[in-house]
Amino acid sequence: MSLNASEKTGRSFFVADLHLTDERPVATGRFFRFLQEDVAGADALYILGDLFEAWVGDDHDEQVARDTARQLKSLVDAGTPVFFMHGNRDFMLAARYAARSGMTLLEDPARIDLYGTPTLLTHGDTLCTDDIAYQTFRRRVRHPLTLSLLRRLPFSLRRRLARQARAGSESAKAGKAAEIMDVNADAVVRMLRGHQVCRLIHGHTHRPARHVHVVDGHDCERWVLPDWYAGWGYVVCDAAGCALRVEDL
Repeated sequence: MSLNASEKTGRSFFVADLHLTDERPVATGRFFRFLQEDVAGADALYILGDLFEAWVGDDHDEQVARDTARQLKSLVDAGTPVFFMHGNRDFMLAARYAARSGMTLLEDPARIDLYGTPTLLTHGDTLCTDDIAYQTFRRRVRHPLTLSLLRRLPFSLRRRLARQARAGSESAKAGKAAEIMDVNADAVVRMLRGHQVCRLIHGHTHRPARHVHVVDGHDCERWVLPDWYAGWGYVVCDAAGCALRVEDL
């Protein structure tokens, strides 16, 4: 049963790395039930990147894109705002799709006041500084000029480039040590210190956990969101703190 805007739950939900695609209907169905059964009536939903497996532009033609827009817009219209931050798979998502979905776009990183606790949100890929090749690629592809040029390409070409990028990414990961693709602890501390926060929530690494980092003598917490491949989950926060939930699909 959905709650109306006057029946707020006093909780905010955080997800990332759902990688939705028409090829994975189980994950899509689980996400829609999550919106209807868990998030309805919440103070906010934050999607911290990689909502979709790939995104070639706001003319993306998968059925899951249309269905997700309707589900999110329904949630927003019922009183729960949805915030979206780009990931490494859906950085081409722009204002047109955000408007269709009712989502508010966030910069990466974004600092929010979460029930009185300053909290920093990021997709997480910028923290993986040991992966030098990826960071170089990211800077190039996310440059505003590059994005503008990519969005002007014919749809068929963008789709082919996205497929090639996915294949190249999987091939590159196969040859890298696991620790290179995880966050760098010093980068985490720099980010926490630089934004003057003691809580960080991110995705990208697919390694759900709560970590403690000591920053200038203070214990700071880092929450890592789960992916939605074999399982699913989220972080939920309220005035008392945050909790991680991970379940099988």
